[in-house]
Amino acid sequence: MKKLLLAVLFAFAATPLFAGMNSDFSGSFNTSGFADYNRDISTLIGQADFHTGKGVSFPGFDVGASVSTVKTSDGSFSGDDYQYLPFITAETQIPILGMGVALRGTSYDDFQSIGGGLKWHGSLALINLSASAFYDRYKTDYYDGNHYSASASASVNVLFLTPYVGIGYDYSEMETKNYLAGYKTDDGVVRYTAGVNFHPLPLVYVYGAYTYTKYNHGFQGGVGINF
Repeated sequence: MKKLLLAVLFAFAATPLFAGMNSDFSGSFNTSGFADYNRDISTLIGQADFHTGKGVSFPGFDVGASVSTVKTSDGSFSGDDYQYLPFITAETQIPILGMGVALRGTSYDDFQSIGGGLKWHGSLALINLSASAFYDRYKTDYYDGNHYSASASASVNVLFLTPYVGIGYDYSEMETKNYLAGYKTDDGVVRYTAGVNFHPLPLVYVYGAYTYTKYNHGFQGGVGINF
């Protein structure tokens, strides 16, 4: 467990060394690549929608840390080959509604995002099913944005593994500010994901996933506890 936590802490610490969301935007911005940049950010946030099809039962919690990454779209002005975002996530169930409620957020290199959503969970034979809707508000020194997403996922338990697949739709509105003020863009993109959870200890999970969209592809990895 110590090694898992150290690995995640290293990933969070190393992320700003490989990508600078704020400085990269201010130094490279151009209008022709604005839409692609917006879609990349949208996909990064949307990757945090799910890592399984199974839900949390009250009074249980699912608390985790993850890092999302996408290959920078060909049309984007970003100078980085990949964009990265770390996330802290937490989910529990609202008994009166029978639905899950989730919170997530991140902050590094002056990029800040906070969001939340509702999740429905069910099952069909041995398959766990999930559907969710999220809203996130994000900002840097140079732009503000709103992210909306809807996702559906399915998973199955196989010994100490939980493979899963999912599909989602991300929509993002981004508007520049300060000395770059005056530019807006918005767009949506479909996201396809396949991944697997590994359970090295009771209540503990580690997962990795691959994501594909029309404009780019990416990866996500994380660790957490579910109790």
